[in-house]
Amino acid sequence: MPVKIRLARGGRKKRPFYRIVVASSEAPRDGRFIENIGTYNPLPVDTDVQINNERLQFWLGQGAEPTDTVQSLIKKHVK
Repeated sequence: MPVKIRLARGGRKKRPFYRIVVASSEAPRDGRFIENIGTYNPLPVDTDVQINNERLQFWLGQGAEPTDTVQSLIKKHVK
Protein backbone atom coordinates (compact mmCIF):
# COMPACT_ATOMS: atom_id res chain seq x y z
CA MET A 1 0.00 0.00 0.00
CA PRO A 2 1.90 3.09 -1.20
CA VAL A 3 1.22 6.10 1.00
CA LYS A 4 0.98 9.69 -0.26
CA ILE A 5 0.90 13.06 1.47
CA ARG A 6 -1.69 15.06 -0.46
CA LEU A 7 -4.46 17.65 -0.32
CA ALA A 8 -8.09 16.84 0.51
CA ARG A 9 -10.51 19.58 -0.55
CA GLY A 10 -13.07 21.03 1.77
CA GLY A 11 -14.99 24.28 1.93
CA ARG A 12 -17.93 25.38 -0.10
CA LYS A 13 -18.31 26.25 -3.77
CA LYS A 14 -15.63 28.72 -4.97
CA ARG A 15 -14.19 28.93 -1.42
CA PRO A 16 -11.64 26.11 -1.27
CA PHE A 17 -9.99 24.96 1.92
CA TYR A 18 -7.61 22.03 1.97
CA ARG A 19 -6.42 19.57 4.60
CA ILE A 20 -2.95 18.09 4.19
CA VAL A 21 -3.48 14.39 4.78
CA VAL A 22 -1.60 11.12 4.68
CA ALA A 23 -3.61 8.63 2.62
CA SER A 24 -3.31 5.48 0.59
CA SER A 25 -2.61 6.26 -3.05
CA GLU A 26 -5.71 4.24 -3.97
CA ALA A 27 -8.12 6.22 -1.75
CA PRO A 28 -10.33 8.91 -3.34
CA ARG A 29 -9.25 12.56 -3.05
CA ASP A 30 -11.75 13.53 -0.37
CA GLY A 31 -12.22 10.02 0.97
CA ARG A 32 -10.56 7.92 3.61
CA PHE A 33 -7.23 9.05 5.02
CA ILE A 34 -4.78 7.81 7.65
CA GLU A 35 -3.89 11.09 9.39
CA ASN A 36 -4.53 14.81 9.06
CA ILE A 37 -1.20 16.64 9.42
CA GLY A 38 -2.06 20.20 8.42
CA THR A 39 -4.21 22.74 6.59
CA TYR A 40 -3.85 25.01 3.55
CA ASN A 41 -6.06 28.02 2.82
CA PRO A 42 -5.19 29.54 -0.60
CA LEU A 43 -7.60 32.50 -0.46
CA PRO A 44 -5.90 35.09 1.79
CA VAL A 45 -3.27 37.35 0.22
CA ASP A 46 -0.66 35.53 2.31
CA THR A 47 -1.71 31.92 1.91
CA ASP A 48 -2.26 30.25 5.26
CA VAL A 49 -0.34 26.97 5.63
CA GLN A 50 -0.07 25.06 8.89
CA ILE A 51 1.81 21.75 9.01
CA ASN A 52 2.69 19.60 12.01
CA ASN A 53 6.44 19.25 11.36
CA GLU A 54 6.88 16.35 13.76
CA ARG A 55 4.25 14.20 12.03
CA LEU A 56 5.46 15.30 8.59
CA GLN A 57 8.99 14.09 9.36
CA PHE A 58 7.60 10.84 10.77
CA TRP A 59 5.65 10.05 7.60
CA LEU A 60 8.50 11.06 5.29
CA GLY A 61 10.73 8.71 7.30
CA GLN A 62 8.18 5.92 6.80
CA GLY A 63 8.40 6.38 3.03
CA ALA A 64 5.32 8.50 2.30
CA GLU A 65 5.68 10.49 -0.92
CA PRO A 66 4.31 14.05 -1.09
CA THR A 67 2.49 15.12 -4.24
CA ASP A 68 4.00 17.94 -6.32
CA THR A 69 1.67 20.56 -4.77
CA VAL A 70 2.35 19.45 -1.20
CA GLN A 71 6.09 19.32 -1.93
CA SER A 72 6.03 22.98 -3.05
CA LEU A 73 4.05 23.95 0.09
CA ILE A 74 6.63 22.17 2.26
CA LYS A 75 9.52 23.97 0.55
CA LYS A 76 7.89 27.39 0.95
CA HIS A 77 6.45 27.17 4.45
CA VAL A 78 8.28 24.57 6.56
CA LYS A 79 11.42 25.74 8.26
